[in-house]
Amino acid sequence: MEELKNYGHQHPLLMLNEEQLIGNGNGVVDCSRCGEKVSAPCFSCVECCGFYLHKTCAEAPLELNHPFHRHHPLVLLQNQPYTSGCVCDFCNETCEKFIYHCSCGLDFHIKCALFTFNIAERNLKELEHVALEDPSFSSKNDGGNLGKCFVCWEPLAIYTYFSLDCGFNLHKKCAELPPKMGHVCHRKHPLLLQFNSERLSCKICQVTPERGFVYGCSTCNLAIHIDCLSPLPVIEDKSHQHPFTLFWRQIPFICDACGTEGHHVAYACCTCSIMVHKKCISLPRIIHHVFHYHRVFHTYFIHKEYTESLNCMWCHEVVDTEHGSYFCADCNVIFHVNCALKEKGWYCIVSQENEDEKSLDIPVNSITKVLETNDAGEATLIEHCKHKHYLMLSDKISEHGDKCCDGCLLLISAKFYHCLRCDFFLHKSCAELSKMELILDHRCDEEPFSGLKPFILTSDCMFECDLCSYLSNGFSYKCNECGIHRCVRCVTLQYDVKIPGHKHPLLFYFDNEEQCNGCGTDINSAYRCKDCNFGLCLQCVLRPTRVGHNCDDHSLKLTYHKINDYEKYHYCDICEEKRDLKYWFYHCETCDTSAHVNCVLGEYPLIKLGSTYNEGDHPHPLTFAKKFPYYPKCGECGEPCEDLSLECAEPGCNYIAHWKCKKPAMLW
Repeated sequence: MEELKNYGHQHPLLMLNEEQLIGNGNGVVDCSRCGEKVSAPCFSCVECCGFYLHKTCAEAPLELNHPFHRHHPLVLLQNQPYTSGCVCDFCNETCEKFIYHCSCGLDFHIKCALFTFNIAERNLKELEHVALEDPSFSSKNDGGNLGKCFVCWEPLAIYTYFSLDCGFNLHKKCAELPPKMGHVCHRKHPLLLQFNSERLSCKICQVTPERGFVYGCSTCNLAIHIDCLSPLPVIEDKSHQHPFTLFWRQIPFICDACGTEGHHVAYACCTCSIMVHKKCISLPRIIHHVFHYHRVFHTYFIHKEYTESLNCMWCHEVVDTEHGSYFCADCNVIFHVNCALKEKGWYCIVSQENEDEKSLDIPVNSITKVLETNDAGEATLIEHCKHKHYLMLSDKISEHGDKCCDGCLLLISAKFYHCLRCDFFLHKSCAELSKMELILDHRCDEEPFSGLKPFILTSDCMFECDLCSYLSNGFSYKCNECGIHRCVRCVTLQYDVKIPGHKHPLLFYFDNEEQCNGCGTDINSAYRCKDCNFGLCLQCVLRPTRVGHNCDDHSLKLTYHKINDYEKYHYCDICEEKRDLKYWFYHCETCDTSAHVNCVLGEYPLIKLGSTYNEGDHPHPLTFAKKFPYYPKCGECGEPCEDLSLECAEPGCNYIAHWKCKKPAMLW
């Protein structure tokens, strides 16, 4: 037996052949470096401590100068350099043991690094006895679900490939690629076969390959997909009725399918006179997108009757209607192709079999019966599904200005419905909410629109909104599948809003890191103004413009800019701390009271005082209260009840407790 002192282990190692491995009664053991089953020849610890190594793993160099990565050596590491784990850049599987790592972010299993090194060195001995599979036979028998080639990341079953018994997904042609070649699209320098360590997009198709090899030029910082070097002369796809023919281009072109620039390789439909990228030949014809209830259709141009400028729903920039886009003709809603398909979780493809399905509209009014109307046709007396008494329409805010709407929990404003028999109020808009809503950006599983079910309008329960995170006991829309709630303010919020504190409309942007101009918090998605450097977080967009507080006899108005320059007025009248003049605050013009937004709203601005809470272990119904100016002791913790509390409504029972002491665990 051959003895070896080896890196990574404190004891000497012995080489075992197959007979010795079986004779020692070791059974099935794993290699301590790569984690795979050990086979002879291998090395075993002389102290029998359970340490085994494949011969190739034991002899793996500590540094590997890889021909496909000439800039830096790959260093063998015992421990991964990341806390979140890493994935091999060749086979796309998780690395759990030793890895080869480069400072530029490449990581490989030991076997993957050595296997690709052998490909680069044209040393294919381990593939000499591996069977080749016929792609036409394989794709018929397994539906083409073999996965993708680790080199080109195209489907394995479209070319002749090595049997999966070799441990790698590999086309025969990809194992025999030349290490260097010239090409018509880059005449300055030869292209070298290499790992795409810089994650460059392909110069021909503009797609960024996540894994595999590319032909690249380090001098010019470009990369080209392996399959893009020899594109198919003719491509047919079910999304278009005619075939597309390959044209090599010396000058750039604008793709008629997506409206972006293309280089070198173009495909043209001579019947329709359109020219497209290769990747755009197979664009989905119809999709559902979470930003719109109706299906949107891919179109190569929009007819002349739509002469006005149309802005993309995602990025809010103008769409060139003379080139491809996704468009809803019923609503004039439009997306850039790349914006519509940018996030996989935000759209789903409508199959040809379902092209005739109806859109996702389900209007069901929550006003169950109209009893009286006025001359303008407005319902003045109604029955509502969320209240047992009749509700009457009113616009007398002066009589009920301190009351809040039982739907959205904001102060009553404009026209509203109220109950003549009890303390129940609804804004006219809240009374007209639908009984059901489709919340397109919510899904209980990973697939968008998969088994999409409507949210149901609910009331008389405590919930936390999954979007704005406020606790509330007003109206909400609930998903009966997973149980999450969304408050009516978030459900009815549009992707473009107008607020009193800014002269232009604000549009919702997903990828936008900045500070909120209303409160100063850091945000990565915001309502922004296209014309100004102004953006708001969701909470500031939802701020109530008028609120009541016991610091003032009048309602306080949300104020967006400083109202005087005297420093003595730049303090909060509630906490008596200094206010930052850049940010919003609440103000009473009559009394000149000013206060921080959070000091006025408190921790629970959307819980209605006086409403009943029937959960918990107290034998009587409890009501929400704020005890001011005296603060009784909490029956649970013994501390004064200075904030939101639950008070027993039963005469003679003096029980009171902090809401935070009684709040269910599910709401923490």
